[in-house]
Amino acid sequence: MNIIDISSNTQTKKTVQVLVVEDEYILAINLQESLESLGYVVLDIADSAEEAIAKATELRPNLILMDIRLRGEIDGIQAAEQIWNHLQIPIIYVTGHSDKSTVERATLTSPFGYILKPIKEQELYVAIQTALNRYDREQFLSSVLRGMGDGVIVVDTELNIKYINQVAEALTGWQWNEAKDKTLTEVIKIIDEQTQLPRENPIIAALQKETTIYLGSGVLLVARNGTTIPIADSATPVRNNSGVITGAVFVFRDDTQRRLTQERNLAAERAQQLEIQVAELQRLNQLKEDFLATTSHEMRTPLSNIKMAISVLENILDRQGILTSNTPPPSESVARYLGIVREQCEQELDLVDNLLYLRMIDADVYPLELTSVELQNWLPHIAEYFEERAKARQQSLQVSVSPDLPPLVSDLASLTEIVSELLNNACKYTPPDGQIVLNVQLIYITKSLINKDAKSGVLDNFQVPFFQITISNSGVIIPKKEQSQIFEPFYRIPESDAYGNPKRERWQQSGTGLGLTLVKKLVEYLQGTIEVTSSQGWTTFTVQLPLNL
Repeated sequence: MNIIDISSNTQTKKTVQVLVVEDEYILAINLQESLESLGYVVLDIADSAEEAIAKATELRPNLILMDIRLRGEIDGIQAAEQIWNHLQIPIIYVTGHSDKSTVERATLTSPFGYILKPIKEQELYVAIQTALNRYDREQFLSSVLRGMGDGVIVVDTELNIKYINQVAEALTGWQWNEAKDKTLTEVIKIIDEQTQLPRENPIIAALQKETTIYLGSGVLLVARNGTTIPIADSATPVRNNSGVITGAVFVFRDDTQRRLTQERNLAAERAQQLEIQVAELQRLNQLKEDFLATTSHEMRTPLSNIKMAISVLENILDRQGILTSNTPPPSESVARYLGIVREQCEQELDLVDNLLYLRMIDADVYPLELTSVELQNWLPHIAEYFEERAKARQQSLQVSVSPDLPPLVSDLASLTEIVSELLNNACKYTPPDGQIVLNVQLIYITKSLINKDAKSGVLDNFQVPFFQITISNSGVIIPKKEQSQIFEPFYRIPESDAYGNPKRERWQQSGTGLGLTLVKKLVEYLQGTIEVTSSQGWTTFTVQLPLNL
């Protein structure tokens, strides 16, 4: 045998420990001598596959030289496969057999070398160093892949699995020794998150299109136990040094944490946007309130001056007898236009007041001055003005109030506004010869309260006193669809003729369209309720207010 100079690397090679597996003793001894002369350490010699497996498990050598034909029930190829699967020790076959079937069987175990007997030391040295270098590279790559946070699966062009790292094992539920050489579709099942239908594995598309394919959104991996996890990443074809595609690698990761982070970020972003919108809404509300306050003041002053000027003009004309005498037509026109201007001024002043009151109620700053009100004395006094108005329009107004009503503790100004607006509407929409009825009575409403002390949590029922004020007028029916809109801002009830047909369009009617809106706001502000009913030629507004506010 030719001995080569290895003195420069002797110290390094002495650390390489070899197990020799050879059933011919003399060949085993010669092989040991050659290894030691090359600077390697021979840990032991085994002459059967079973012994080789046992000694490899016990001694854990850096390399095994394995004969194929051995004593016992299994041969060297079977022993090599078991040792590699369980111990990951590189193996070089040393054999005198080179027939096709033996070589094909040996190749399936992915050996680190295949040396034919008789062995030359230089050939042995090159084979061992090549095997160790390859093993180191593969171990380095394997450690990198094991340390990755992503799952990695490598397949060949036939979609047979050739590698699966620990992360992929954890995500799929398949161990490497179980998944090896299985088809990709057996191990990796991907479905659509929305439809729950199978989706094509990106490895297949990567091999077909010969380019990197990225996973789309909404992809779920079905693990071996049936559980699903969202995954993301890509598949890329693998090429050899000649550029020929030899397989593909699938890199994927559990996308759950990223999704949670994304959802948290979106939630935080939405919360921030909501804060900005709330702040902007508050700013706009403040601008609206400032505008209403300023505008109402600026409008009230000139309108009041116009009303005063109208009164002065009317007094002058009255003193001159123009308004009361048989004046020519031009004077009648002056009086008529003065009346129109006065009416318009009063309407605009009412609009300003109503806007201010609505703003104050919405802002919860409407002033309440609680006082004890005896309705049997107060309501007839309020109704006096409307009795004269109803009489002038050939209408009748009846007031029915029990003389023994207890006092109502509430805000007198709000009560006055509520009753006056409802009577005003009744007079406006009641035809001549029609009737208006104002009625007040004390009613009791049943309320329920959960008894916390009772084991069964039963409801305790009790009676609560309420004042019920109803204002009804005949001759007008409000359709159901109109009743649901009657308290909306700027909504006006159409005036109807004797046949129920509208006499004027809404925009032609008098009034601000805020009266009933303000009434409803005031009633609710006084912790009461209001509703409207209309049937059989009568329309009734019913207001219920608590006895004590």
